[in-house]
Amino acid sequence: MITGLELPLLTLALLVAASFVAGWVDAVVGGGGLIQLPALLIGLPSDTPVATIAGTNKIPSLVGTLTAGATYLRSIRVDWGLAWPLLLMAAAGSWTGAQLTHFLPRQHFTPLVLFAVVSVGLYTWRTPHLGLHSAVKHTGNDARLRMAAIGLVVGAWDGFIGPGTGTFFVIALVSVIGHDFLASSALAKLANLTTNASAIVAFAITGNLLWGLGLAMGVANLTGGFLGARTALTRGNGFVRQVFLMVVGALALKLAWDTWVSYVG
Repeated sequence: MITGLELPLLTLALLVAASFVAGWVDAVVGGGGLIQLPALLIGLPSDTPVATIAGTNKIPSLVGTLTAGATYLRSIRVDWGLAWPLLLMAAAGSWTGAQLTHFLPRQHFTPLVLFAVVSVGLYTWRTPHLGLHSAVKHTGNDARLRMAAIGLVVGAWDGFIGPGTGTFFVIALVSVIGHDFLASSALAKLANLTTNASAIVAFAITGNLLWGLGLAMGVANLTGGFLGARTALTRGNGFVRQVFLMVVGALALKLAWDTWVSYVG
């Protein structure tokens, strides 16, 4: 059981700063997890259990998605008849994924995070213009079954690894169900909030949460989110996207180097 961890002040400051940047870019372009989890993976000691890294990451992620979800609920009407299978199975999938982290060695966790960082980073770079218009393909029980499947699969990914979850939810809801981008983003935030909460409960039961670090990063994530919204208004999405891609590229190179060293060295 992990109850605390002594970190150098510089490392702590860098992790809090990474969470601030993650909240900043997540408020505008999404993908903050591509910064936050790799930062924890790099900053925490090499003997830190995978479950502790993944669990601690969920605390600031929950803060960010809670804020975004509340914002969406104030402006977007959610079809709860379709949303509940997505949310229920997302919670179940995330809980299952969180249990799997206990069986994943650290040396295998880094390449999986690297894969997620590169994959979703490339998606962000290419920026397919999906979901410009609503073209619902499924309704009734047919739609509910597909929503449940999306929740289970993407939820398991979030509990197990994490980065890119919001993007995966949006892509699935747009391409499989046919929702427009705005409706998909609202549902994605609610589903991501559910997966984060479910995973936190799972990790808390096993003691794999660094509460002090996680809450400090959570405050930074929330602050970054507020400032990110203002930055988008003054500088535009293009500026934020460029910064986001540069940071993701740097983290990908560092993770690739760590992977190479762990396997070769």
